[in-house]
Amino acid sequence: MYASKTFTPIIRYWALGLSLIALGGCGSEVKEHSQTTEYQTVLSQPLSLSDRYQHMQTYTGTIRSANTTGIGFELAGKLNNILVDSGDTVSKGQILAQLDTDLLTAEKQQLQASLLQTQADIDLAKSTLVRTQKLKQQNYVSEQQLDETQQQVISLQANQKRIEASLSATNLKIEKSTLLAPFNGKISQRFHNVGEVIALGSPVFTLVGNSQPLAYIGVPIDIAQQLTAEQMVDVRVGKQTFTAKIAGISAEINTVSRTVQLRIHLPDSARVINGEIAYLAYQQDVLAPGYWVPMSALTDGVRGLWNVLALVEAEQGFYTIERRDVEIIYTNEQQAYIQGAIKPSDLIVSKGLHKLVVNQKVTLAQSEKMGAL
Repeated sequence: MYASKTFTPIIRYWALGLSLIALGGCGSEVKEHSQTTEYQTVLSQPLSLSDRYQHMQTYTGTIRSANTTGIGFELAGKLNNILVDSGDTVSKGQILAQLDTDLLTAEKQQLQASLLQTQADIDLAKSTLVRTQKLKQQNYVSEQQLDETQQQVISLQANQKRIEASLSATNLKIEKSTLLAPFNGKISQRFHNVGEVIALGSPVFTLVGNSQPLAYIGVPIDIAQQLTAEQMVDVRVGKQTFTAKIAGISAEINTVSRTVQLRIHLPDSARVINGEIAYLAYQQDVLAPGYWVPMSALTDGVRGLWNVLALVEAEQGFYTIERRDVEIIYTNEQQAYIQGAIKPSDLIVSKGLHKLVVNQKVTLAQSEKMGAL
């Protein structure tokens, strides 16, 4: 009993000492941890001043064959026969359609009969003239009778010429009652059917030639002034891109679109269809000082402006965030060309702006530190 009472206070003192030692150790660890500060790391890039930027602009137009014609008869009449239809390929001189020529055939026969009659009258008048000349030599007829006989022959011969001309005109009408293809190509549309009476000059077909395809594209005046005939440009049609030559530049402005039309020759091998949309991509140098930055380096500002976050060195290895107002001049899919409250060699945050606030102290990412070294 006496021994247990003696050792109990000693054990208590010993346990209390161990507790104090443990608490002292924990306090030092907390104190040491509180003295360590972690700073946000950022990705950055320096600004480099450019005196210009390249502006890629696309202009649109349409494809049309060099020969695209609405073809029809040169005279009115009833359509008697159609030999081709839309989608058919035709050759130069091929018969496409015919008019009814019954009336013209009857007119031709009438003129041929009149020509025969006139020829008979001329033969008789010439025989009479020969006899009259013989009688005149014997003084059996007067000068007046001889002159009248000669005049009759001349008049009949003139009438013969007139009938021959009328006959030629009728033959020409019969010939033009057959519509021939003026060039090699493909029938795009047909506008009339058999039995219809066609007015003078009314087109029967639209014929698209097989000749070199053309792209007609309108561009602004300032762009047209920079281009020249024979210049090579890139033209895209559908999924195809061609290196084509500018064949001509219009001398006037389209009153509706306010553009100048370019006529561009596509290669003969180009497989395009009339009416397809053609795209001309033109790269233009614009003289304006500014800086290229990634789109991820921009954040919304006020009053239509944008902001970048500049890094200002506070002490060795540490930077402070500052907000700078900038204006976007031009953008592409990945970069923006900007101007504003920035200067060459300024360091800006290139990515991760949503993690940062103004006046925050940050450090550069480890890879950028190594690059700086």
